[in-house]
Parts: sequence; structure tokens; C-alpha cells
Amino acid sequence: MSAAPGPGPRLARSLAAPAPGWTAEADAIVVGSGIAGLTAALELRTRVPRVLLVTKGRLSSGSTVWAQGGIAAALDPSDSPEAHRTDTLAAGGGLSDPEAVRVLVTEGPARVRELVARGAVFDKAADGDIALTREGGHHADRIAHAGGDATGAEISRALVAQIEAVRHDPGIEIVENALVLDVLTTTDGRACGVTLHVRGAGSRDGVGAVLAPAVILATGGIGQVFRSSTNPAGATGDGIAAALRAGAVLGDLEFVQFHPTVLWLGSGAKGQVPLVSEAVRGEGALLLDVDGHRFMPGVHEMAELAPRDVVAHAIVRRMAATGADNVLLDTRHLGRDFLRTRFPTINARLLEAGIDWSEEPVPVAPAQHYHSGGVVTDLDGRSTVDGLYAVGEVACTGVHGANRLASNSLLEGLVFAARAAQDVVARFDAGELRQGEPAERPGGSGLVAAAARSRVQKVTSAGSGVIRSARSLAEADERLAAVRTDAHLAADVVAEPQAAEWETTNVHLVARALTRAAWAREETRGGHYRTDFPQPDDAWRRRIQVRLDADGTLHAR
Repeated sequence: MSAAPGPGPRLARSLAAPAPGWTAEADAIVVGSGIAGLTAALELRTRVPRVLLVTKGRLSSGSTVWAQGGIAAALDPSDSPEAHRTDTLAAGGGLSDPEAVRVLVTEGPARVRELVARGAVFDKAADGDIALTREGGHHADRIAHAGGDATGAEISRALVAQIEAVRHDPGIEIVENALVLDVLTTTDGRACGVTLHVRGAGSRDGVGAVLAPAVILATGGIGQVFRSSTNPAGATGDGIAAALRAGAVLGDLEFVQFHPTVLWLGSGAKGQVPLVSEAVRGEGALLLDVDGHRFMPGVHEMAELAPRDVVAHAIVRRMAATGADNVLLDTRHLGRDFLRTRFPTINARLLEAGIDWSEEPVPVAPAQHYHSGGVVTDLDGRSTVDGLYAVGEVACTGVHGANRLASNSLLEGLVFAARAAQDVVARFDAGELRQGEPAERPGGSGLVAAAARSRVQKVTSAGSGVIRSARSLAEADERLAAVRTDAHLAADVVAEPQAAEWETTNVHLVARALTRAAWAREETRGGHYRTDFPQPDDAWRRRIQVRLDADGTLHAR
């Protein structure tokens, strides 16, 4: 097999779906109900006449609710945005956008305080200030947490409460249980709305179209592209896939963060698996191999608190050296009372799995956790498609570069969602955002059978997982190419345009794009590890961009 990818495949530029049975209009559409989507909707409400908030499940079902560790910001007088910036750039492996990082760390503290004003309750220190702790890659205590290890759940609760309080206001409409299918575009390539499928009775049911001159994607991550992930079941890459089909440029897709310490539930485990937060190592937990040897001090000066990619790669190498399927996280020295109080959620989940971590080490192994890449945006969330914005994990702002610094994800969603909403408002007031007429895109429509999802996940995990090579990526690309993308036209395949097929089509498209990007980058950097190119190379100190041509040809270069 060749060492570099050949000509890109041709892929569909829209999902196979019934024609919209209903149409609605708005001035701005926000897709997603995690920290980024809820923040954007709250910032837009009352500032543009009509806001539509679309969420795939219930309002409280966004990925934010699963965030354990905390939110990073220089809140302590002894800390500084500049120190936070230094740590973020170091974790990013030389690919972070310095200006995007500056925006994150300088605007972050004020945004966190706004969260408090919106009702989020963070854990307090003895002096009454927000308690701050430390996680991997940080050289200062700057992680604010809530409920010990339930920070995301508390932030989600506070923001959802704010939205619920205005649910019946005439300027906002909330559509739950709605899967966004495609971003609608005009003949000149501007975003002009979305098509979506709503499940449930009411005036909004089935496939419909919502027209709006501004669309903000806040759809979260791509976890279900892999066999096991800490992401919820709904993280099927819908926003990235829809943006790619609409003509947006994607970036940094190859940089996938595999959380080093995810509870190992056996070789057959798949879907969402519980993570054991970075904060546990921040409190002093130790990593041991299956022989009881502590291996991280010999790998990195920060030992267990090294950046996540360093820890994940070290764990995989140690597993290979010992012939084991996992390593061990030893927390016994921290004590039962401390573990129960500081990490109540993790403690409960481990007990449900039959593990008392005050008495025995916890079996852990890396699993997909966060995607540093996504829809390329500027500092105001604008994608390369006019009128289309992306915020949160679906976006590629340049903050994370090759690897996300722990607890920067919630902060990124908070900061850049507010900036995107402010930009929409400013452009709306200036008359720059005008409603366009949707046009049919060339390139055809596609559908992948729901039955193919486990196959796609297995192939992607094997070829584009923690450790990659030209051979593994070429094999993955070949096997992904063999998956039928016109299943709706095949008489011998059971597949109809419906939610499971649409999600699987998105999973397949993201897998193809990610694999091509990883194949193109012939070096090791951050979350991208190539056994055939084990060192970073300054020639690759640039972003690989992925896009579809008008005819659907995929380019990664």
C-alpha cells in the first residue's frame, strides 16, 4: 500500500431524506444544547427578533453534562492569563493559534464569572472563593469544579434553567428531539437555514426546513466514530458532516484526544464508557502497569500530570510491553473519605462496576474523549461558509492545536459562543445577514445503512486510533471505501432515510475525512501518533485542511 493517500474519493453532498413537509423561519438558528449552544442562544435572545434552538435530545442532554474535571481560568490572583496561555500553547504542540489562545485566556475569567451570575454554583474554598485545583499540563491551580466531579452537570443545570425560564417568550423557540440533517445553502454558497427531522407529535414533526441567514453549529464531538468513547451516544459528528457537505473547510481532524484513564470494562466494551477524570491524577493518583511498576516518571517530567497525549501514548506502549489490555490507576493512598467527597460521581460509578477504589487499583485504558479539530473558524466563530458559525467541540478555533489542555474545552465553548453570538447580532443590525433562497447542491445524496455502524467504528478504531501508521490508515481508508454510501438505492440492503441511517452516514463521512487527514500528516504531534514517523517535523507545522469540491471530491492537504 502507498505511503500517502491518492486522489480523494467522491462523496455525497447531502443526506438522502424526504422533502421537507413543513417550513419555518428564524433570524438565527443554534444547533446544540451543551455549554456552547445554550450560551449562544442566551446571548442572542432579545438581541435578534427570532431565535430557534434545536437540540438532538432533551435540553439537558448535551455533552457538557458529562464533563467531570472542571473549567480552566486564571481566577486566582497568583495566576495570570499569560501563564494559562503558556500552558495552552505547550500542550498544543506548536499548532495552536496564539491569537485564539490569547482570546480564550483573557476573556475566560469574566465568562466564568458570568456563569456564576447565571446560577452556576462552583465548589468553594475555606475563604469563600471558588476552589481551584490542578490538572495535567497546568502549572497552576486554575480548575474550577462543581459537585467535586460534576462540573459539567452543574453548568448544564444552570444554563438549562435560564433557557427554561424564557421557553415561552415569543422571541425564542426550542425544538427538542430534532436531528439536523443538512445546512441549506444558496446558489452562491451562503448558509440560509437547515433541514431537520423532529421526532414526536406537534406542529414540528418529521422532516422540515427552517430558513435563517445565520446558523450556529454547537453539536459537540465525534465519539461514536470509534468503538469506545467517553462521549454520549448522540455524538455522531453531525455538525462536522453537515458543515463539510455544505462546503465548509475542516481542520485538524487528525488530532483526536484519547483520554488516558477510562474505566476498562473488558475487550468487548463499546459505546460510551466511564472516564476517571484527569482531576484524580491532579489529586495524586498514580499510574501502575500490571506488574505494579510506576512508569510515568521515566516518561515525562510531570509524570502522571503530563499532557494527555503523552500519558495515553505511554499507557499504550506499556500495555504492549506487558501484554496487558489495561494499566492501573492507584488511588488507595488518598483514602475512602476523600475519594467519596471529592469525586462522588466517579466513586458511585466505580461501585456500580464492583470496584472500591479505596481498596484496589482501578483498571484503565485510553478511549476516545475529545476532538481538537472541526469546522475551521475565525475568532468570531465564522466558518468559511458565509452565515455558518461553529462553536464548542465541533469548531476548530485554533485554540487546541495538536492537543487540548485539560479543562480548556468548557472554557472554549463559553468564550467563543459568546463571541459568535455577538458577531451575529452586529451583522444582523448592520444588515449584512440577509435571508437567501435554498438551492440544490450538486454532488448527489447519500445514505449508509445503520447496520454498518459497528463496522465503521471497528475499522476507524483499528486504523485511526491511539497509534497509527501508513499501513493502518491505508487499510482503514480502503475498508471505509467499501462501505456502501447509496444504501437507499440498493434493493438488497435494508436501509431507509431515518435517524439511525442518517447518524451512521455522518459517522462514516467523518471517519473517511479523519482517516485521510491522519494519513496525510507524516509526523507525530500531539494527539496524532505515527509509528512510521515517530518524531515531529517542522515541515508539518501547519494545518491540514479538509474540504469537498462541488462534485463531492474529498481533499485533505
